[in-house]
Amino acid sequence: MNTLEDIRTRSGLADLFEGQLQHIGIAILMTLGAVSLLEPTEGASLLGVSSVAWAKLSISLAILHQVIVALGFRTQLHLNWLTKRFGDNDMKVWALVFIPLLIARPISLIMVGWADATPITQFATLQMLLGLALLAPALWALHSTFKHFTIPRALGGDHFRDAYAQMPLVSKGIFAYTSNGMYGVAFLGLWAIALLFGSWNALVVALFQHAYIWVHMYCTERPDMDWIYGNRAALAPTDDHA
Repeated sequence: MNTLEDIRTRSGLADLFEGQLQHIGIAILMTLGAVSLLEPTEGASLLGVSSVAWAKLSISLAILHQVIVALGFRTQLHLNWLTKRFGDNDMKVWALVFIPLLIARPISLIMVGWADATPITQFATLQMLLGLALLAPALWALHSTFKHFTIPRALGGDHFRDAYAQMPLVSKGIFAYTSNGMYGVAFLGLWAIALLFGSWNALVVALFQHAYIWVHMYCTERPDMDWIYGNRAALAPTDDHA
């Protein structure tokens, strides 16, 4: 495992952008694909805003969230940027940016589903049952993240303090079965929202958001974990930072 001081001594300006050209390219292609799948619904809206407009807003917020997280993680990991400016309050300031954008993802998706009048299928009862089935593990993953993984670690604490990187791997709750509890399981809650609303446009946005978080994982977080954990990166908790 490398200390943060050691990482900042060895890294250069180019390391700030590792994987980000891929991130931008994939984000553009995914956005074009998702928008092309959205279905306009005549006369249906929420607060005067159509489902398609809510969907585009939800997609935009997800992109904004992950771009800001990439900037925050990289500048903190390689330049200690947040700590230099905010001192011991660095993680508190980061939380004030990170958490509202994270919460906006399911809330904006709910608005998409609420405004949408385009059904996914004609089997509404089956959709709802599947939605409930996905919601259960998603809530368990969130509970496990709050209780066992803890919010500071989920915020990317190992980019701020060596002590977080030195903590043992979490092996309780959902993490007893997968190291990707947040990305792999908690994000199933987005699919559950779409299915419970029976909304095609919400399903498209859920697909986008779930796929896009894995772009963050491979383009931003995996390189960061390689820096922080070295050979331990394959075993380190590789998600729950975004």
